[in-house]
Amino acid sequence: MRYVSALEAVSDIRSGMSVFVHGGAATPHLLLDALVSRAQDLRDVELIHLHTEGDVPYAQPQVLKSFKVTNLFVGPNLRKKLDYQRIDYLPCFLSEVPMLFRSGRKRLDVALIQVSPPDIHGFCTLGVSVDVALAAVETASLVIAQVNAQMPRVHGDGFIHVSKIHYFTEGEGKLPESVWTVPSGVDQQIGKNVSELIEDGSTLQVGIGDVPNAVLASLQDHRHLGVHSEMWSDGILHLIESGVIDHSRKKVHPGKLVAGFALGSQRLYQFMHDNPTVIHLGADYVNSPSIIARNPRVCAINSAVQIDLTGQICADSIGHSIISGVGGQMDFMRGAALSERGKPIIALTSRTKKGVSRVVPSLIIGAGVVTTRAHVHYVVTEYGVADLFGKTLHERSKLLVGIAHPDDRDFLEREFKRVFRGSVI
Repeated sequence: MRYVSALEAVSDIRSGMSVFVHGGAATPHLLLDALVSRAQDLRDVELIHLHTEGDVPYAQPQVLKSFKVTNLFVGPNLRKKLDYQRIDYLPCFLSEVPMLFRSGRKRLDVALIQVSPPDIHGFCTLGVSVDVALAAVETASLVIAQVNAQMPRVHGDGFIHVSKIHYFTEGEGKLPESVWTVPSGVDQQIGKNVSELIEDGSTLQVGIGDVPNAVLASLQDHRHLGVHSEMWSDGILHLIESGVIDHSRKKVHPGKLVAGFALGSQRLYQFMHDNPTVIHLGADYVNSPSIIARNPRVCAINSAVQIDLTGQICADSIGHSIISGVGGQMDFMRGAALSERGKPIIALTSRTKKGVSRVVPSLIIGAGVVTTRAHVHYVVTEYGVADLFGKTLHERSKLLVGIAHPDDRDFLEREFKRVFRGSVI
């Protein structure tokens, strides 16, 4: 193995190529900056990735003739830059993205990745983010790695032998962090309501953000919880350290935390380094509903932008404006529903921070249905829990009105009658 400069490492990338970019906390900024420095020599290089952390110089207006961006999940750094032409969004279940790559339906010429240093046997790891990166490395013709001594060596499927990597460049630096925050009063109440649905011995899938943090903070009195999740962060680490999470009741990889990627504090990254109880695997496995369902009592906790009175969930857009992605919500909602005593849960505040109801008579124009009404079981706000499984549209509307903000309930009742022509609540 021979280290070269970042500029030399990306020198074989040509116009018209399709380039996968490692996402999340593994975003290889040194390689991206070197690639952008070659912008005047390139045209129509497609960059494909899940959400990335940090600056996005490749999405600046002055280089958009050189680069176009295909987002598999839109992060905050690209939301306002979407033009649905040069910077676009590709909706796909996270569980199916590896198949998208491996089948050749989405060709990958190059993979830009960030890895841990090779061990004595010559194996690097994809570290904090295996998810779809593993399939990208396996299918790309050219693999270029930024080697970072601060990238944790993580067990699981993310091992890559140096013989599979064509160029190495050294780029040490701290990984991006997502800092855990203390939940607000409203979020705490949602967390309490969700925690009452979770039995001891459950297997958790939970994301990142205020509501997931509140849910995890409410589980201190639980026992023998496990984790099989698309991602994980510091809220889960706190429960591991307090003994709440021990993975002892899982049937799939008992005793081990299973995830696709992690985003959190430096302490989280240090915890997972060479820790045999933490395994990161590909999204086609972690997010497979059939694999998820093999664990008992799976509680999949996801959020939403809006829910209509029939139970349709919009989670990736505000109207026509994409703000995130399909991700793994449907993968885990279905997997939890098929799990023995599993619970698919949508948790959201009754109103936005601007005071707009998230429970609506109908989704607004352009809103995408990420989770269908037939897949939704439990819906939780700070005002309670609505169990929609097995309920008619009329019954659902009554339950959802009951957990909406009190000031919005009369309006929602009237609108249900109007929209559904005389239904009585």
